[in-house]
Amino acid sequence: MIIQILIILVSILTLWYGAVLVVDSASHIAKKLGLSELVIGLTVVAIATSLPEFAVTVTSALRGQYQISVGNIVGSDIFNLGIILGLVTFFSSVKISKKMLFRDGSMLVGTGLLLLLFFYDLKLEFYEGIILFAVLIIYIVYIIKGKENVDDFIDEVAEGEFTWTDVPKLIIGVALIIYGADYLVHGATVIARFYGVSEWMIGITIVGAGTSVPELATSVVAVAKGRHGISVGNLIGSDLFNMLGVLGVAGIIHPLSITKGDYFSLILMIINLTILFYLMRRKWQLSKPEGAILILLALVRWAVVMY
Repeated sequence: MIIQILIILVSILTLWYGAVLVVDSASHIAKKLGLSELVIGLTVVAIATSLPEFAVTVTSALRGQYQISVGNIVGSDIFNLGIILGLVTFFSSVKISKKMLFRDGSMLVGTGLLLLLFFYDLKLEFYEGIILFAVLIIYIVYIIKGKENVDDFIDEVAEGEFTWTDVPKLIIGVALIIYGADYLVHGATVIARFYGVSEWMIGITIVGAGTSVPELATSVVAVAKGRHGISVGNLIGSDLFNMLGVLGVAGIIHPLSITKGDYFSLILMIINLTILFYLMRRKWQLSKPEGAILILLALVRWAVVMY
């Protein structure tokens, strides 16, 4: 059992280091190709930090561990928009732009409602996975074609210019993420079976938090550089990619099944997203009081899931 715990810890560190390589190299490559800061923030960085969730969820789906697949996404949502975003506000208040709220925030809530609809029968079918993935593509295209300037809340995570080493760094980073995710799922599953804990609870806690390490690293880097907008922008973008892209692909690979208790966790997720939307709109910023509320909500959701 000690060996499995060590495997999980090493896997999380591998995921984190791989994600750092991917984020930095992908940002440099995007800058080299002349992509805007908007595209870098909401697409390249969001996709890069969502790679662990993608790898874990798809790997779990291929192994038939569907509760870990869905639980990982819900757990990541708790960690990203609860713990991480809440902690960021303790460093500095996060300003919320109208575009961020009404376009990306509304998209986040709408996606949560779509998941509730699709999982109403406790299954995510093949065609529903296609719909989720299609919505993601439409969202990306809309962002890329958008002409408005949203640089007030999207910054670049990595500094510096493109060099030839960025290409191998990107490849190595992706490889580390894939292998780290595989061992994380394996170690978490062994522990779950040993203690009689459900795969859903392991997915929504250990795996969910572990695969959110890249988002945590990105947000910490952004705060340290005084670029607080990227923190909330990246977290919202990552959650959208998780719910639409990751679950969409997993559903396409194989229909996903959950229990009634798991569906209740999805209901809690949409309630949390709605509260976040309200907090963002109330003062057009997230400060320490709002951050404390987000952290408290995240802890309550975890407690409900575990007990």
